[in-house]
Amino acid sequence: MTKRELREILKIKRKYFGEVLRAHADNCISEYFFAEFGGYNSFFIYNSLPSEACTKQITDTLLKNGKRVFLPRTEGKNIVAVPYDKGVQIVKSSYGIGEPAGASADETADVTVTPLLGINSRGYRIGYGGGFYDGYFKDRHTLKVGIGYFFQICEFAEEEHDIPLDYFVCERGIYRFGK
Repeated sequence: MTKRELREILKIKRKYFGEVLRAHADNCISEYFFAEFGGYNSFFIYNSLPSEACTKQITDTLLKNGKRVFLPRTEGKNIVAVPYDKGVQIVKSSYGIGEPAGASADETADVTVTPLLGINSRGYRIGYGGGFYDGYFKDRHTLKVGIGYFFQICEFAEEEHDIPLDYFVCERGIYRFGK
């Protein structure tokens, strides 16, 4: 099965993940996330789409706890980290994702939370195919964390340009790679 075919299957599975199950899973993900990463000070975290593991609860708690939060914005073929707080305007991108307005930061966050469609047992993710996060990770020292649902764990062959994650957090716990 190709990555393209697997992407389509995983999008369908995620779309039809039940609302009650999703809410419970998102709460579990948040609890596991803070148990493992709550001691860090800065976070670069994606702004989730409705079908993705929800980042709103995590982001709100980070802000409430005085942590530095950055959201991604696409600029050409790259993503940049933009400082975020409740006062920052969010604008829909051409991908339909809410992105922050304002100047980007040169700072690299302690923890980067990335979206994914799938992840394999070696920590490689299937994203949406744009290579934004692999490009971002290339020259940065940050903990690379994926969040998602247990059913998104699947086997596939990674490609030469793919960069593995350090962790995957789902409703069943935390998976550590290469540690």
